Amino acid sequence: ELFTMFSNSVTNGGKTTLAEKLKTMLPNCDIISQDDFFKPESEVETDERGFKLYDVLDALYMDEMVTSIRNWIKSPASSGVVTEEPQNTCDNVKNVYILIVEGFLLYNYEPLNELWNRRYFLTLPYEECKRRRSTRVYQPADTPGYFDGHVWPMYLKYKNELEENASMQVDYLDGTKSQEELLSYVYSDIIQELNKLRE
Repeated sequence: ELFTMFSNSVTNGGKTTLAEKLKTMLPNCDIISQDDFFKPESEVETDERGFKLYDVLDALYMDEMVTSIRNWIKSPASSGVVTEEPQNTCDNVKNVYILIVEGFLLYNYEPLNELWNRRYFLTLPYEECKRRRSTRVYQPADTPGYFDGHVWPMYLKYKNELEENASMQVDYLDGTKSQEELLSYVYSDIIQELNKLRE
C-alpha cells in the first residue's frame, strides 16, 4: 500500500526539517526533494533587473522530478527506502510505503496533482521569512533586493493561485510554531489518514 504526501513551503519555512524528522518516525518512508531538480545557473533565466528567476517552475527539471516520483510509486521497495521499522509504529501501518515530496513549487504543477494523499503548506509572515532567509547561504548568493524583488512576490503569487483553486485541498500550517508542535500535528494527521485507508 502506498501513501504520498507533499510538504510545500515558503522559503525557509521548515519543510525539509519537518520531512526529515517524519522520515525517522514513519515506516518505509522516503523523501524526494524538489531542490534536487534545479537547473544549473547558466540555464536559469534572468529578468531585466538582473535577478535570476529561481522561484518559478521553469528553473526546475520538473519532468525529471515527476519521473522520479512515478518510478518510486511503481517500485518503492527497490528505491533504497529504509525498511527498518521505527519504534512505536502502529501495527496497522507497517505494511505501507510512504513518500514525502518536499519543495516550494509543487501544487500548481498539474502532472503532480493526481499523486497526492495529503498536502501541507507551511507559511511564514514576511518579516520572519526575510529574517530566516538572511541567515542562509545560497549558491549563487542572493543579490541585494532579491528577496523583495523576486522571492516574496513569487511566493504571494503562488499562494494566491492556490487559495483561488477551490478544488485544491491544502492543509496550511503556521511555520512560526515550534518544530515539535508541527511534527506532532502532521504525524498524527498522517496516521489518521493511513487508518482511513485501511478501513
